[in-house]
Amino acid sequence: MHSTRIFLIGPMGAGKTTIGKRLAQQLALPFYDSDKVIEERTGASIPLIFDIEGEAGFRRREEAVIDELSQLDQVVLATGGGAVTVAANRRRLRERGTVVYLEASVEKQYERTRLDRNRPLLQTEDPRARLQALFDQRRPLYLETAHVVVSTDRGSARSIVDEILRRLQDLNGKA
Repeated sequence: MHSTRIFLIGPMGAGKTTIGKRLAQQLALPFYDSDKVIEERTGASIPLIFDIEGEAGFRRREEAVIDELSQLDQVVLATGGGAVTVAANRRRLRERGTVVYLEASVEKQYERTRLDRNRPLLQTEDPRARLQALFDQRRPLYLETAHVVVSTDRGSARSIVDEILRRLQDLNGKA
């Protein structure tokens, strides 16, 4: 069997972990979430890493983990929302596998993340405005990196996974 590497990118609250787990299950592939791997290896939560090392320190750790995991032969990898802010991550993901951008509106992101205290970038007076700013900054990077774009605003996780599988099949059919 040829190498299967599927990388999920997108903003926080787009469903990368939920969709990624289901997609991996459907394809009988191992699933990794780069944030979870960082937490397991450091023994610290993402917010704590941000507090101690700042965003720059976290991004260095994230880049190393993405570099490693994106080289596995059979994998579904969900990246953190800001992974695309590092040019090396964008290049590696795009070159090493098929990148699926899970797109979510700012409204949906807010709805899904507003009660989550484990999101350091949202610990601000106006989380909705912060989500909008991140969306405006990162969306062009997601689009530049992605081979496939799938909206997660509507539909069940199952229907979104089905859509991804259809789109991947179409993509592979054209290869």
